Formats: sequence, C-alpha cells, structure tokens
Amino acid sequence: MNFEVFLNNIEVLKNTQLPGIEAQFKLAPKMRLEYNAKRIEANNPKIAAVLALFYPNDKNTVSLLLTKRAKYNGTHSGQVSFPGGKVEKSDLNLKETALRETFEEVGILQEKIDIVREITEVYIPPSNFSVTPYIGLLNNKPLFKVNSEVAKIIEIPFSDLLDDSRLASISITNSYMKETSVPCFNFDGSIIWGATAMILSEIKELLKNMKP
Repeated sequence: MNFEVFLNNIEVLKNTQLPGIEAQFKLAPKMRLEYNAKRIEANNPKIAAVLALFYPNDKNTVSLLLTKRAKYNGTHSGQVSFPGGKVEKSDLNLKETALRETFEEVGILQEKIDIVREITEVYIPPSNFSVTPYIGLLNNKPLFKVNSEVAKIIEIPFSDLLDDSRLASISITNSYMKETSVPCFNFDGSIIWGATAMILSEIKELLKNMKP
C-alpha cells in the first residue's frame, strides 16, 4: 500500500472495533489457550508494552517494524518481537513504556512517533508477562540505531501482512516446549510465533478494513 493511502486510512484504523482475543487466538500456541482471565489474574503477571510501528520504506510503500532479539540467557532469546519491554517506575504510562523502549532498542526519537491507538493486551505464559501493544506511525523511513538487545531489524511490507499464504505452522523445541507445533507467520524465512504473532493477527484484522 502507498504510504499516502495508508495515511488516508488512519481514522479507519483508529475507530474500527478491535477484533480482540478472537483474532489473537488464530495464532496462539496451544499453551496460551489453557489460560483464562481468572488464571492470568491469579498469576499476577509482570507488565510490559510494545510498539507496532508503521512507516514508509524506500519505495514509499508501508512497512512494519519487527526486531530479532539477540541471544541471551532468557525465555525469549533469539525470537522475533516488536520493540518494547518491561515498565519502569519512571514511565508515566504504558504508552511511554513502548516509546521509551523503542528509542532504547532501535534509536527512534519518541517525539517523532504518533501513537494511533492501543490494542488488545496479550498474556505470555512462559515469562508471565501481560503486554499492551500500541500501533504507532512514523512519517519518514527511520535511521535505525540498534542496541545490544537487537540482533537484526526486520521490515515487513504491508502486502505481506495481509497475505494468507504467509500463515504456516512450525515445530518448536525450547526450554518450555518440546517438538510442539505452533501457528506462525513466515515472512521470507523470518518466523513469527507466540505473542508477537498473536498481536500481528489482530493488527492484520484491523488492516483489512482499510480502503485501497
């Protein structure tokens, strides 16, 4: 999609009713389906926020920013994610958490980003986090300055987000799953699953309402 056409659809993106957990669950691992609201509340999850940032690429069409995490001794080592992280005491709200973390991880100034809306929070059982995603907008292609937490920048074209042929499944073995099939997005070898895929699934449903 041309970036100007995308901008003309921002009000649609702001005002469309959120697809919510029903859309998320299309890409949810089986483990996540076992947790209802009561069980999540009982776990007293840690709080975090992430940013789904849209911007124009070199061809002036729309891209979405994802990052590949660096390897570390933790639950989500090496996984593809949105910029974001845990709330800090200095953050006024979760929106500020998402913007601060985006600056720290990929170097985009907070004041350059327009927040379009908050979407449905997602719960991550393995790390016991409740994550609030925000959709953001940048009017120019960013110059990324990544920190040590980021191994790679991944730019997803708008057309790929809506392409159902990008949906797949993959077998995962890690510290909390063994040879478990999970639904995912496959963007030219970049495999997105878990909470990031769940958030993307809701965003995909929202984008379907845009007029070309």
